[in-house]
Amino acid sequence: MRICVPKEGRADERRVALVPKDAAALAKKGARVLVEAGAGLSAFFEDSQYSDSGAEIATREEVFSSADLLLTVNGVPPSEAAAVNQTATVAGFLAPLDDPQALEAAAKHGQSLLSVEMIPRITRAQGMDALSSMAMIAGYKAVLLAAQHAPCLFPLMMTAAGTLTPARVFVIGAGVAGLQALATARRLGAVVEGYDIRPEVKEQVESLGATFVVLDIGMERTAGSGGYAAEQSKEFYRRQQEALGDHLAGVDAIITTAAVPGRKAPMLLPEAITDRLRPGTVVVDLAAERGGNCALTVPGEVVVQDGVIVDGPLNLPSSVPAHASQMYSKNMLNLASLLIQNGQLHLDRDDEIVSGALVAHEGEVVHPAVQSALAASGA
Repeated sequence: MRICVPKEGRADERRVALVPKDAAALAKKGARVLVEAGAGLSAFFEDSQYSDSGAEIATREEVFSSADLLLTVNGVPPSEAAAVNQTATVAGFLAPLDDPQALEAAAKHGQSLLSVEMIPRITRAQGMDALSSMAMIAGYKAVLLAAQHAPCLFPLMMTAAGTLTPARVFVIGAGVAGLQALATARRLGAVVEGYDIRPEVKEQVESLGATFVVLDIGMERTAGSGGYAAEQSKEFYRRQQEALGDHLAGVDAIITTAAVPGRKAPMLLPEAITDRLRPGTVVVDLAAERGGNCALTVPGEVVVQDGVIVDGPLNLPSSVPAHASQMYSKNMLNLASLLIQNGQLHLDRDDEIVSGALVAHEGEVVHPAVQSALAASGA
């Protein structure tokens, strides 16, 4: 049983899919663990640490060609997919709903593809929920970015030079990233408010010391699949924008986290709202990779318009590569432990975790949601 870990191919990626500690755990289970030379260096894990943990340091060609289970962060670059053992199972963030055509092309190489963002959010799969692990880091980092850009300090400070009032931070979306943003802003001493279309998250928001904001705009469907908020109608978003505009005119920092898998992010802060924000207000848009929740967002850049500072960060978990890799690696260890039975890799398609994450098998797209996305795109 060969479990292999390549160095990530994306220029902006510093994470590694398996850290030495978890490589040792897999080796103790009887697996042969091969790690590409330098795979962990960007996350500050040396090759010698992997060797000491029982892993073998190998070339990229060896890692791809010999893998039974290939653990990645972002999958295999399309130009190298043909080099991967055709009987291998590849696990990683494969973005099957964002680009179903690319997923279909990857499937034709024959490997079984497990997309970790498709793992169902059920109790038994919590230890494998890489999406939540990375969202937690993104929420934390978003607040630090807001504090860095803000022209004011976050906490209340009583000094000989006078009293500094605490910053007001408003977080839109109370998923994993939003809740972590609320908690982090609260720890920094800000006055924190949270908003979500799902009224059932009110208790979670308030448990973090934040105020749950209720907008009287009428409710549609609130809960979608996989723990996400459901996508709403254009009329709902129009009413939401009007109500938010009234509330946001006096805040110091706004963090937006609203995203729907496989869809463009909903526009929550159009220019009609950003025009009302006071100079010095900071917006950190965690939906930048999906087009953004703010009309001023430029993915990967910080822009300033009429004094409003808008940051659209990309791949925030990669900016904390050591801990992000540690968390992701634990998710991969738990997933590998589910897949390995009696020393062999076994894809039990009757298991809801496996069936939920398996997007391609034996050269075909097998996940219903991805098949629907392909059909909708005319592919």
